[in-house]
Amino acid sequence: MTAKRQITPADIMDMAAYGAERAARRAEISRVKRHRRIAVGPFATFYFESYDTMWMQVHEMLFVEGGGEGQISGELNAYNPLIPNGKNLIATLMFEIADSRVRARELARLGGVENGIRIELGDSAIAARPIADGVERTTDEGKTSAVHFLRFDFSAEEIEKFRDATLRAVISVNHSNYGHMAVIAEDARRALGSDFE
Repeated sequence: MTAKRQITPADIMDMAAYGAERAARRAEISRVKRHRRIAVGPFATFYFESYDTMWMQVHEMLFVEGGGEGQISGELNAYNPLIPNGKNLIATLMFEIADSRVRARELARLGGVENGIRIELGDSAIAARPIADGVERTTDEGKTSAVHFLRFDFSAEEIEKFRDATLRAVISVNHSNYGHMAVIAEDARRALGSDFE
């Protein structure tokens, strides 16, 4: 089955119907996300997005904000760029630090962190590219945002390497103040592999 690459207005449920199914749909997307979440180091977490995660996000925004038909196009414009196109993986990177003082201190030390992220597959490395969303993620003072949107563009050969379970797949954050890596587990690799054509 071909993965969907874009949410259209025809994909949007009536909000009353969505409300009736919301609890079940939230439970299901939690199961889906479990295999699309990769922690790297003490507080960086990558959430790899898909049509399903973005469909849910759009519906949650419409349901909670209640903007009706007039809100739909704005949500689609915001979230469709976060759906993989068959040749890439897309992740939301979050620096999850509960203590506000620690969070402020750490983010102030991580300027430019978005430029040192990659997926390594044997002798290949796919560098993350920030997705332009009109928000500057690192300030002139060197403070980074707690949230980054990243795209990993793969060649056909790199997609085959990602699917080759004999090759180790690692995601890494390479910053002078945050140097950590994590092996991409088999279940995550299988889930993310479905994002490719």
